[in-house]
Amino acid sequence: MTLGDTSADTGSRRASQLRARSSGRTPGAGRTETVTVVVPSLNGWYFSTVITGAEVACARAGFEFQVITVSSPEQRDRLLDESRRLERRTDGLILIDVTIEPNYIKSLKQRGIGLVVIGVNLAGHPSVYIDDELVGAMAAEHLVKLGHRLLAVISGQPACPLSFDVSAARRRGFNRALTAEGVDIATVPVQKGSFNIKGGHDSMSALLDGPTPPTAVFAMSDEMAFGAIMALGKRSLKPGVDVSIVGVDDHEFACVVDLTTIHQPVADHGSVAAGMLLTAMIDAEKTRRSAVVGDKAPEHAPVPTPFRPPLTLIERTTTGQPRAQR
Repeated sequence: MTLGDTSADTGSRRASQLRARSSGRTPGAGRTETVTVVVPSLNGWYFSTVITGAEVACARAGFEFQVITVSSPEQRDRLLDESRRLERRTDGLILIDVTIEPNYIKSLKQRGIGLVVIGVNLAGHPSVYIDDELVGAMAAEHLVKLGHRLLAVISGQPACPLSFDVSAARRRGFNRALTAEGVDIATVPVQKGSFNIKGGHDSMSALLDGPTPPTAVFAMSDEMAFGAIMALGKRSLKPGVDVSIVGVDDHEFACVVDLTTIHQPVADHGSVAAGMLLTAMIDAEKTRRSAVVGDKAPEHAPVPTPFRPPLTLIERTTTGQPRAQR
């Protein structure tokens, strides 16, 4: 799938077909013309940017859009429970960084509710996700190439118990790349914090106060990197000169602070997921109508192709050679 003709475009073109074909359905089983996004939190640039991308795609297709937050397994299960009659309120769900159990996946399908997941490859369902191990490996390779050996990691904590542990995957990739370069990962401190500016600030402060301050740091989000840069400034240290910092996302303000980062097309996560959902919904409607008129359904439904956006290292001035090598 290319971004020149995304699932968002395809879904938008086919959404009018879905509405037209649904006009004769019985009350209680009809289309609501609403798409629901479920997130663990509304805080943070990543979530807001993904949501915006999905909302624009749904609006273009003529669908209403709503956002629901679930911060615990209990809240998620209550939302998805059949007694809540979710099918009367929405035609499809986009789960952003929210896990789902197999029994609920089966239930949603039986109730005619479409499903797309952002953050992980959910087998048999449309998914949008990045290779988080590759993210870590790209950061490590860049810093080691510059000559750094005193490295550290500012690792994020999941937004809630439902979230995918992207930090663990990024650490695996980071450690694998370091090992390949002959760096002992046992010497690399990991400081955990929230995926926000404060988390990055506090984590960087703790690393600088440690017995062996790093010359380079991998921050697992740009917002954490912004906080790390603030912590350096408070000690009159310059990023890319005294301590190199690489982030993840390519936040809209990353270029303002000249942050080296691993770019991912975050807004496309939402728009492509919405397009995939709309396409899946029209395909499910065609299957339903075929069953009503007695046509034979295909023996094997096509397996949805997941969308894995490309990653690009954007090198700016917050990374450079260690002082000793200049």
